[in-house]
Amino acid sequence: MGVKMGHDSLIAQYRSITRQKTAIITVLIAAIILLAGIAVGIGPIHYSLGDVYATIMSSVIPGVFDIDDTMWTVIMKIRVPRMVMALLTGFGLAIAGAGMQVILGNPLASPFTLGVSSGAGFGAGLAVLAGISFMGGRFFLIGNAFLFSLFPAIVIAGISRIRRATSGMMILAGIAMGYVFSAGSSLMSYFSQAEDLKALSLWMMGNLGRATWSDIAWLTGAFVLSVPVYLYQVHALDVMNAGDETAKSLGVHVERTRLLIMVVSSFITASIICFTGVIGFVGLVAPHITRMFIGANNRFLIPATGLFGAVFLLAADIIALKLIEPTVLPVGVITSFLGGPLFLYLIIRKNRKQYW
Repeated sequence: MGVKMGHDSLIAQYRSITRQKTAIITVLIAAIILLAGIAVGIGPIHYSLGDVYATIMSSVIPGVFDIDDTMWTVIMKIRVPRMVMALLTGFGLAIAGAGMQVILGNPLASPFTLGVSSGAGFGAGLAVLAGISFMGGRFFLIGNAFLFSLFPAIVIAGISRIRRATSGMMILAGIAMGYVFSAGSSLMSYFSQAEDLKALSLWMMGNLGRATWSDIAWLTGAFVLSVPVYLYQVHALDVMNAGDETAKSLGVHVERTRLLIMVVSSFITASIICFTGVIGFVGLVAPHITRMFIGANNRFLIPATGLFGAVFLLAADIIALKLIEPTVLPVGVITSFLGGPLFLYLIIRKNRKQYW
């Protein structure tokens, strides 16, 4: 009888915790809907939340609302693409950071600390400053950024296969690649013209203003290929939280899982930054904050981290749009201003080990 009561108590406790986590995810979704409406309404011509939502609904269900043509054009062709790009960018960078932190067991791991952003910057610099690109047309810059941002993941994967690298070695390899690419970018900048250097600097700050529906379609395709991998590997990632030896004893192929998540996280990040430029701190800060409220269960942590990343970047973009209106600041500058002090606060928290 006592065993049954204890079992029932555990089930009730699990259901209560699950309801709490579901409620947090619901709040994040509601926050995204609210912030998305605010972000779309901001600009030289301000629109109310009602106007924004009505215009978006009229595109989904034609004929329901009477929408002015000018308002529809401004909202659907200019502002909504920027908002959707912010949402996808925040979501993707956040889950990429969460995945890397789990597989490496290191709270400082993220696509940016592992050299992905430095690789993208070097590729963009090669296109803009040296005129060298492996693709033409509209992919002149973003094609280079994409290819070179994947290079650190390829090097780390090769080291892992040859030397059976530990998570610490993989982080150090990523940092080393970051220094190499940064040195290459600095060398090109030294010999560049002022106008080309300014164009590269603007790209390195991160910008959502160039987003188009075509870019969003490409990025959505990358998400369709990548996000299911995280969801499929949630059990393995949960087991890896207990350490490599424990994970191996429970049948998890640690090296293969680590390599898979590393490559997929780099692919997501590369797909994002080749359209937006370098936007930092989202993949580093979002997993930490989400873990404080959701816990380490990756079945909830990964989707909740993605949603929080979307909220974080939407909020940063609103600040970028409003801070010194009508000038629009690069959103990457805002995320660094917000993320730096916030991450420092998380580091010095006395109970930070509770979440790792």
